[in-house]
Amino acid sequence: MRWGIWGANFSTAQYRAMIEACLANDIRSFDHADIYGDYTTESGFGEALKESASLRQKLQLITKCGIRMVTPNRPDNRIKSYDTSKKYIIASVDRSLQNFGTDYLDVLLIHRPDPLMNPAEVAEAITQLKQEGKVLEFGISNFLPHQADLLASYTNISYNQVEISIMHLNAFSDGTLENCIKHSIIPMAWAPLGGGLFTDDSHPRYRSITATASELAEKYQTGLNEILLAWLHTHPSGIQSVIGTTKLERLLQAKAAASIRLEKEDWFKLLAASTGEEVA
Repeated sequence: MRWGIWGANFSTAQYRAMIEACLANDIRSFDHADIYGDYTTESGFGEALKESASLRQKLQLITKCGIRMVTPNRPDNRIKSYDTSKKYIIASVDRSLQNFGTDYLDVLLIHRPDPLMNPAEVAEAITQLKQEGKVLEFGISNFLPHQADLLASYTNISYNQVEISIMHLNAFSDGTLENCIKHSIIPMAWAPLGGGLFTDDSHPRYRSITATASELAEKYQTGLNEILLAWLHTHPSGIQSVIGTTKLERLLQAKAAASIRLEKEDWFKLLAASTGEEVA
């Protein structure tokens, strides 16, 4: 999201350099959505892929669809809304394939739960796209457990991308993570470091979280960010972190965190630092 015009506004050369640097460090999953950059970031990334045909086979392309955003790039969209109709999903995938210059997506996610979603129609679209080889795996984003349950009764769901961090604990209490375990869905955590919280020392829980995380970083001989990500990865649902950054060093921190598992008491220390109280 931050690599295009909503952030660093990478040139094609910068996209390619960042992609190659990630791959050189065995970081190969790239998370997109059709709306990023007002519907421009997929094609910006795709221009870099088109320069080197060998890159595509080395990486995992994830993208999302289902939000209709009001922007000059989509003059027919009169109001921000959701569309999970079969026609719209298939058209969105075809456009994403064109943007990336590829004939398949590794993962397609429905970006937001649509109150008008017909689960049978979504399933039809996904079945067709899989049969045509255009989509390998299907998932959802920002779905609550009851919404995931409904769709899971019609089609297989591999991922649910939701906001999860030491500062955003809803998924630990609203049934989202238990639902992921129930359906063998891999949870992807967006904003896993609190969406920039840890550069804001005015936040009321900043001091307690950073003090505890720093103590644990010394114990595990790693960095503060690595500890906060490891806190997520320790959960038995198998949370994967989606790192929204333009800096390779942040991605390398996330890679290092993926191999760290906290002891249970250390996990609860961080939970208490976030909530301000011990568990009941």
